[in-house]
Amino acid sequence: MKIVIPGGSGQVGRILARWFHAKGFDVAVLTRKPAAAPWRTVAWDGEARGAWVSELEGSDVCINLAGRSVNCRYDRRNRREIYDSRINTTLLLNDVIGSLARPSRVWLNASTATIYRHALDRAMDEESGELSGNEPGAPGTWNFSIRVAKDWEQAFFSKEIPGVRKIAMRSAITMSPDRGGAFDVLLGLVRAGMGGKQGTGDQFVSWVHEFDFARAVEFAISSDLSGVLNIASPNPVPNREFMRALREAWGAWFGLHLSKWMIEAGALVRRTESELILKSRRVIPGRLLAAGFRFEYDRWPAAARDLVARWRRSA
Repeated sequence: MKIVIPGGSGQVGRILARWFHAKGFDVAVLTRKPAAAPWRTVAWDGEARGAWVSELEGSDVCINLAGRSVNCRYDRRNRREIYDSRINTTLLLNDVIGSLARPSRVWLNASTATIYRHALDRAMDEESGELSGNEPGAPGTWNFSIRVAKDWEQAFFSKEIPGVRKIAMRSAITMSPDRGGAFDVLLGLVRAGMGGKQGTGDQFVSWVHEFDFARAVEFAISSDLSGVLNIASPNPVPNREFMRALREAWGAWFGLHLSKWMIEAGALVRRTESELILKSRRVIPGRLLAAGFRFEYDRWPAAARDLVARWRRSA
């Protein structure tokens, strides 16, 4: 099976490339900066047709992960780059894949669990989940993220391509021990003694272990699922419980509580946005569970122990 991963040079792309390459599949990653890797890396700019189009011709699966990192301040320039790198690239792939003689039979496109509203009261699945947008008191940066998420999916589903099954992956935060990823950053807080609750600690954290993320993608490819698909552990947890389990997995007895103003100040210094920590994401994978998928890491404490152990080995 041939799998093409546009924008696959980031953390999530590396997770999937490693997973499918280890299974013996033909993996090609389309990237702006091709580099030596166990799989093939092919140059593309995400803006115009090029030699990379031949990689998609006759391929079995396209997994589009293209998009500028949201781990930045949402100033005017970064907002434009975040938006264009997702919407324009998806529209380009719609045109390219739609023009192929033998297009990919399955196309999975990145989306985000952030599309659901700030939820403390109940969980959000694909059928009954309430999409976010202009909630009272929500910062403007949150509304920007929602606009990106909605327009991204609209661009993806704007064109029906005969013979191509489309899946929008509304993914939670993918946890892996890779350096620079979300888990690495959170563990860094614990190691520095700042691994207490963040803000009120009531906000839910939706997460997924890297193995389950890759398994869920493979499951979706082999199934007949289409449309939107939540990829997240079925057990999101409040931030205070999430951080407590991470401290216990590391062996830390203390973690400084970070108040909202401290998080806002820290986000400003680190050139990122507090939304990544303060928004409550309470997402569950209703369609995956209904289709028979079973998670290996469905509880955060066990996942945290595994990730910490592997982080230590790699260090």
